[in-house]
Amino acid sequence: MSDTGIKILIADDHAIVRRGLMQIISEVPGMLVVDEACNGFETLKKVNENNYDVILLDISMPGRSGLDILRSIKSKKPKLPVLMLSVHPEEQYAIRAIKAGASGYLTKESAPDELIAAIKKISKGGRYVSSSLAEKLLSELEPSDEKPSHKILSDREYQVMCMFAMGKTLKEIAEELSLSIQTISTYRARILEKMKMNTIAEVIRYAVKQGLVE
Repeated sequence: MSDTGIKILIADDHAIVRRGLMQIISEVPGMLVVDEACNGFETLKKVNENNYDVILLDISMPGRSGLDILRSIKSKKPKLPVLMLSVHPEEQYAIRAIKAGASGYLTKESAPDELIAAIKKISKGGRYVSSSLAEKLLSELEPSDEKPSHKILSDREYQVMCMFAMGKTLKEIAEELSLSIQTISTYRARILEKMKMNTIAEVIRYAVKQGLVE
């Protein structure tokens, strides 16, 4: 941490979200947003070229997923704390984010004081997770003979599965992830094969039952 305080990079593809986060952080002495990025390429470029104390990283970036960007950051700067921010409930991505090296996970509905508390904690080398997420992480450590179907999906397959489960079409998913419809079709086939299901309707029912979508 520098003498000026906690230096923060905000990585989110929505300008209004970046502005909102900057507004919250600007009111806190000892914290300073020194940079922002709107996609994965820009995020990794800035992480390579500059030194930050904390990264705030949106999990749903266009192109490369936030989890993919997180892994790249941690491979280059393993001690750099990253706080994942998401519009999705904890059930969807939190455990994957922590396992990929995130120091914490917050939904974007969290109160501003929770965001500040999380930044302070992870900047000192700590982890920030909610009590409910802490319980889920402990249950993940328990030996289990049979993993739920969605646990065997890759991060990208899982992301696409959740988007299908939220009722999005092939075309909508392709546009949102900046991928081709053919690529999303391939992911769909892999998801059905790995989850031993025949239709996306079965996947949706499964996701709802597991609490992965609201």
